[in-house]
Amino acid sequence: MLEENKAMIEGFLTITDPETGEVFFDGPNSIHFENFSESLAFSMAHKNKGYIYQMSFGNGGSNVDPTGVITYLPPNQTGQSADLYNETYSKVVDENSASNTDPSRNSLTVVHTVGKVYTDILVKCLLDYGEPSGQQAFDNSTNVNGEFVFDELGLKTIGDTVNNLQLVTHVVFHPVQKSLNRQIQINYTIRIQSLTHIQSV
Repeated sequence: MLEENKAMIEGFLTITDPETGEVFFDGPNSIHFENFSESLAFSMAHKNKGYIYQMSFGNGGSNVDPTGVITYLPPNQTGQSADLYNETYSKVVDENSASNTDPSRNSLTVVHTVGKVYTDILVKCLLDYGEPSGQQAFDNSTNVNGEFVFDELGLKTIGDTVNNLQLVTHVVFHPVQKSLNRQIQINYTIRIQSLTHIQSV
């Protein structure tokens, strides 16, 4: 399917509890191709913008009816002003930024194998025990619409300022509560490759 679509950029992520090994999500994400192409051009042209800066989390990606049936909303992939449905938290993952409070665990790594026609960007983000501020003590909330019951996340690139960010990826998943008793680790791979010899993540 990837060869038929001639995909050049694809993403894949895992969301886990690093202490227990529990996997909350393991799958692909959606790329906002317009914003990604613009960001890539700015970055390649050395315009000091267009690079991945932030991982954003939200709680507006799904609806749960009274019987527990979950309906997932489609990822936002069009329009330059596209955003998460309801962003409630974010972390800076650019380790060169002074706003990154833990660059050893929230970072960007470029991974390339000589001779291959693709290069990966590995984005790592850890939501530690004490963050976000105001979370509940235990992961037993019955409110699936809670501020930190996440069901969507995305990567954003920086524009002219940190107040002007563009959504370049978006994924919607089963609600996962962030609480004081657990860490959440996100390993997010973005693969950039030529239009020939397509290989999946």
